[in-house]
Amino acid sequence: MYSITSSEDFRELSPFIIIGAGGGGEKFSNFTGVETAGFLDDNEKKQGKEFCGHIVGSDLKKLIEETNSKSVAIMLPIGAEGAALKYAVQAIDLGQNVLTSFRSLPLEENPSLIKFANQKGVQIKEISSRLDNVKKVMGTAPDKVTEVLPKITYYHKKPVIFVGGTSQECGKRTTTRKLGKAAKELGLNAIIFSTDEMGLDEPTDINFRAGSLSVMDVPAAIMGTVKYMEENKNPDIIFIEGQSSLTETGNPHPKGLSAAILFGAMPDAVILCHRPNHPFREPIGISEELKAIEAVEPTKVIGLSINRRNAPDVSLEEIEEKFNLPTVDLHTDSNGGLKRLLQTVLDYVGE
Repeated sequence: MYSITSSEDFRELSPFIIIGAGGGGEKFSNFTGVETAGFLDDNEKKQGKEFCGHIVGSDLKKLIEETNSKSVAIMLPIGAEGAALKYAVQAIDLGQNVLTSFRSLPLEENPSLIKFANQKGVQIKEISSRLDNVKKVMGTAPDKVTEVLPKITYYHKKPVIFVGGTSQECGKRTTTRKLGKAAKELGLNAIIFSTDEMGLDEPTDINFRAGSLSVMDVPAAIMGTVKYMEENKNPDIIFIEGQSSLTETGNPHPKGLSAAILFGAMPDAVILCHRPNHPFREPIGISEELKAIEAVEPTKVIGLSINRRNAPDVSLEEIEEKFNLPTVDLHTDSNGGLKRLLQTVLDYVGE
């Protein structure tokens, strides 16, 4: 009843004043059936400047009085629910229809807005996430949208090392923990950040299951954790455990999670893990994963951690010569072990 189902709904509600002179506002203005009367944004840097053929305003009441708008479309991001609610109430009170989105102001969480709109004789509708279609094709779906975190962008001040891998269960968690532990033993204030609920072993400093989050929320959760650690723990270096792989075959589902953690980490460097002859995963290999990591994120793979549990005779020296990267055994001191890998990291990031 309150969901937008076709472009005809837009025609009925047009012209719109669009709240949000950004990506969401521009996307909405391009919908078939949408006629734009004007834009409004709280960002003073955008106010008074042209956006999509309109001068961005700062006063909703004034825009309504100066245009032929019938509706106000609220296209704000997650995290701006307070501003969205303010504009929705003001628009309804001024006799405007309101169109919102599940990102900016989900109606299921604001039933009082529906009552207020009914009292004022205006319509309120939502561009929904259409989880009903997911349920139709899959038989089940979340009760509500799981994307909830504000989309922060935080640039870490101290070195961040991402520990990736060619597959699941290849040694990422152990490598992360051992690198961090070795750094702590050197007297560095190292933070060990596990992105899995299994990351419980000491001396891990913080962990959560990144896979429990919407993939859209994962980068923000990673950045937010790094920000929290830098502000509260004053680390010298941060080691972040990755999940799965960008290239592993056989199980495509965690690939997006792997990329999202990498994007949120924005690492200075990457240690790549590999398990030859993996008994129940299907890694393509070191070369492919290395290229994928360096292609999607501006970083550098600087060392290899090899899990020889299923291939004890694999030559670390041959792998090192092939890739021209320090290559050590995850579980032993062979070819220098994790201490050599840590020194590689410290040499790379400098003092």
